[in-house]
Amino acid sequence: MNWEQLLSKKRYKGTAGRQTGQKTGDLRSEFEKDYQRIIGSASFRRLQDKTQVFPLDQSDFVRTRLTHSLEVSSFAKSLGQNIGENILAYKKDRSFTVQMKEDICDILQCAGLIHDIGNPPFGHFGEESIREWFQKNLSKMQYHGRPILDVLEPQMREDLYHFEGNAQALRLVTKLHYLVDERGMNLTYALLGTIIKYPVSSLEINPKSGDIKDKKLGYYYADREIFEDITRETGTNGCRHPLTFILEAADDIAYKTADIEDGFVKGFLSYHKLMEELKELEATYAQTRGSFVPSRKLKELYDRGRDIHVRNPEEYAIKNWVIRVQGFLVNCATYGFTSNYEAIMEGTYKYDLFHQTFAEKLMSLLGDLAFREIFTSDYIYRMEVRDSVILNYLMDKYMNAVIGYDDKTVEMETIDRRLLYFISDNYKSAYHFHAQGKSEAEKLYLRLLLATDDICGMTDSYAKRLYQELTANV
Repeated sequence: MNWEQLLSKKRYKGTAGRQTGQKTGDLRSEFEKDYQRIIGSASFRRLQDKTQVFPLDQSDFVRTRLTHSLEVSSFAKSLGQNIGENILAYKKDRSFTVQMKEDICDILQCAGLIHDIGNPPFGHFGEESIREWFQKNLSKMQYHGRPILDVLEPQMREDLYHFEGNAQALRLVTKLHYLVDERGMNLTYALLGTIIKYPVSSLEINPKSGDIKDKKLGYYYADREIFEDITRETGTNGCRHPLTFILEAADDIAYKTADIEDGFVKGFLSYHKLMEELKELEATYAQTRGSFVPSRKLKELYDRGRDIHVRNPEEYAIKNWVIRVQGFLVNCATYGFTSNYEAIMEGTYKYDLFHQTFAEKLMSLLGDLAFREIFTSDYIYRMEVRDSVILNYLMDKYMNAVIGYDDKTVEMETIDRRLLYFISDNYKSAYHFHAQGKSEAEKLYLRLLLATDDICGMTDSYAKRLYQELTANV
């Protein structure tokens, strides 16, 4: 892979750049235009009312999908600056230019903003609920007297069984978000390639392959043509885009450190528990002399807070410790990319940027600690059970309604016709545009996606309010 091709400015609709002789006062780069398209979109604004960890939380401190995405965007841009400077300073790639470094930073800043834009309400649990709904109910559904499983092609079925927010993000920004027409935000291919974390179809998923790119579904059958166009144009051809590794590292840094901070603020995790776990980790995995020692830094910050007489030295220590750890992890990810530069550019690197480092062990501890102390708490379980009831109800109603939509041979029930009015007109327009000339099987598949498209577009509050209205529980 080469950077000139990887940083493609091509868009799905129209070519990038100015036409010869065309006068314009717009001095923005193509990637700066991407940024402004994103932040001005309704899809991005809805992230302010979508769960990161705590569904429908009343606190103004804990993170939403919006604040998480802003943090990922910031970390991704910082990593791009560090890595770009390293490539230039150490002449790792003679073709790499200062402008390419600037473009990388702009692309990563945009990618951070939209990496979670396709996620449904109620966080990752929402994804699991939708997958489980299909696994439980798809085999029971009928279409024209035939089991739907017999109508759909294998990849269509597997798409539904492996529903994935990452694939939904690609679908949203390329087809569903109505900017000018049904082609979505019409973002650059370099940016679209960066957000495809798993460049495999639902038939190619293989978590046991040892290659991180095979872990989950990356695109739906419905979006295979745009996926193939992106990979061909950027030259990735089935490999991960190099910037995807950086985006994933930024995401990992953001959520794993934020979960610790939010968990402490919400009372799920104590200073002493974190200190105990860090010391145990350091005793097991010794670091080189003089390197960052997490428990020592936490203690230093606690002592400083006590010395300056802050009201809560434990809170002072943890909040400042999170910032220090983030800086340490940014440096580790920078090293992980630059030390594996050749393998990443050849498409043969199979791991994340923290692989086989102390940072990998620290990240693993933070994730495991959050799971044990926060995600398996009574509070979260109660929230998730409630959220599951809401999503299962909406999936039941929407799926029954969309099966007969756009099918003149089906006499739809009155309630189903009413339910269709709740589905976004933009999404229905996109369905009709992309269903033209398709087989009956693919049209049915697109109608099933129409239901998940609309549900994924809902905020937490809207999903809850709609459920209450439909069940007369107001």
